[in-house]
Amino acid sequence: MNISLKNNDALSGIIKLEIVKADYESQVEGNLRKLRQKANVPGFRKGMVPVGMVKKMYGKHVLIEEINKIVSENLFKYIRDNNLAVLGEPLSSMTEQKDIDFDKDEDFEFCFDVAFAPAFNIELDKNDKLAYYQVAIDDDMLNKQVESYTSHFGSYDQAEEVEERDLVKGTVAELENGAPKEGGIVVEDAVLMPSYMKDEAEKAKFIGSKVNSVVVFNPNKAYEGAEAEISSFLKIGKEDVVNHTGDFSFEIKEVTRHKNAELNQELFDKVFGEGAVTSEEEFKNKIKEALAEQFGPQSDFKFLTDARELLSAKAGEMEIADDLVKRWLLVANEKNTPEAIEEDYPKIKEDLKYHFIKDALVKKYNLNVEREDIENFAKRVAKAQFAQYGMLSVPEEMLDNYAKDMLKNQQTMQNIAERAMEEKLAACLKEQADLEIKEISVDEFNKLFE
Repeated sequence: MNISLKNNDALSGIIKLEIVKADYESQVEGNLRKLRQKANVPGFRKGMVPVGMVKKMYGKHVLIEEINKIVSENLFKYIRDNNLAVLGEPLSSMTEQKDIDFDKDEDFEFCFDVAFAPAFNIELDKNDKLAYYQVAIDDDMLNKQVESYTSHFGSYDQAEEVEERDLVKGTVAELENGAPKEGGIVVEDAVLMPSYMKDEAEKAKFIGSKVNSVVVFNPNKAYEGAEAEISSFLKIGKEDVVNHTGDFSFEIKEVTRHKNAELNQELFDKVFGEGAVTSEEEFKNKIKEALAEQFGPQSDFKFLTDARELLSAKAGEMEIADDLVKRWLLVANEKNTPEAIEEDYPKIKEDLKYHFIKDALVKKYNLNVEREDIENFAKRVAKAQFAQYGMLSVPEEMLDNYAKDMLKNQQTMQNIAERAMEEKLAACLKEQADLEIKEISVDEFNKLFE
């Protein structure tokens, strides 16, 4: 077998594979013998079917299968051994490929069009200025987070008199002329919070009411006709709300009040783990660190976005075999259409350009992502997810198990590996460029992504 490359130009070429009978004959004969042992043909015992009959029945199929295997293995081995930077996948040549007749031919020639990925030799240096945005954790943000923790780890106590934010439990009964309506709605263990009522006058009827007292109010007015709230409260369908717009009585059986936790050692231990912080000052500083850490990935993302623009500008125009790349995109995804590819191609080409730039930088700076990097990044993702729910002292064992479960999904593992590599790339580029740290408010930070 002979394999050769003919360069059309710097952007594309043709790989030709010439296969002769000696390359496949013994393997085809061997496969036919194996088939003979398994073939079930009426009139013949198993394994005794004449070779000629087996060849007539299965010969072409076995030949095609073996030729395809030889082509696939040797094509990609040639690309790998010769370090060819092929863009996309090789495609059957539209100009060089000749018709093949598997019934008559013994020697075969396969030609493949290949597009070459461009090489970039580019880097950032101290003449390149880039901003790195960090969120300034101000007192307002800090106090809101402290409030969130004191609320989350607070307690619920029984009360005798209703306040606006209390949870009120009791029996609701529909009224008619001031008395319970015959066949009317009755809901045992109904629950409401005055703070959710939209009508101030109806809300005021509950404020100050005591356990075992009865409040007469109008749910339709209280919730301003909101079908979802009223149907949920009265346990009826939304379509039935319109038939129950009168007064109801509410016999208060129980009042539950939430009380925020105090800023003491018990709270510190619940949030950060036993003994991790021992004072209010340490507690707040630890919260500041946790908040700053949560914004880190977004800061890196913004930095890489800005670095991408700078690197792309420094690289200049990218020349590739556009027609061949468009053809590959059409083949690679059956949902693609020529019209859609043509419309999206400028952005596709720009994305490809950055992909090649990024690959060049990864090789230039010998950046690698090992299994340990992926696992550590997955643990940080898990930690951030728990932090969203106020859980900042998750045991290491739980983080390990959560991360391992995440990485069982191949697509998730690939995404995390890519993010870990981007983090390493960001760290590397921050060292190369002239970095200007800019502290901004969270509102200003969010506007950067609009």
